[in-house]
Amino acid sequence: MRARALLLLALAVLIGGCGYTVRGTLPGHINTVAVPIFRNRTAEPAIEGLITRAVVEAFSTNGRLRVVGSGEADAVLDGEITGFTVSSIAFDRDANVRLYRLAVTVNLRLRDQRQKTVLFEQAGVREQADFRVQDAVALTIAREETALRAAATDIGRAIVSLAVTRF
Repeated sequence: MRARALLLLALAVLIGGCGYTVRGTLPGHINTVAVPIFRNRTAEPAIEGLITRAVVEAFSTNGRLRVVGSGEADAVLDGEITGFTVSSIAFDRDANVRLYRLAVTVNLRLRDQRQKTVLFEQAGVREQADFRVQDAVALTIAREETALRAAATDIGRAIVSLAVTRF
């Protein structure tokens, strides 16, 4: 009898589920998002275009929200880049840089356009990505833009994950 009760309890738990969903915590009416160009508060020129494009691409890849213009969006993600650094973090035996760390700090705000509310606002979100230098130091400058795009892609994905799932 006791084993039967435990079996029924286990079955009830399995049928009831744990309540987890991959949809995230956004309200159901939020299906589209606009991503205006992030404001750049750093000395790094043109970083706002790179980061904004990476966030738009990450939203497009994620598939949860469709990216549209501000006038037709259910939500708007505003961003402000407040920090940008590229640091050498690993060297070879000849003191050549082998690995860099790109760190970006942003302030984010996701606004519900329909209900005129702020869904979330978070300052000081710091994301980082590491990238390798494959060749001699002299070629690093030529490779930097490609590496920065790859790092921006990682940062864009992290920002989208934060905006969509909030876990």
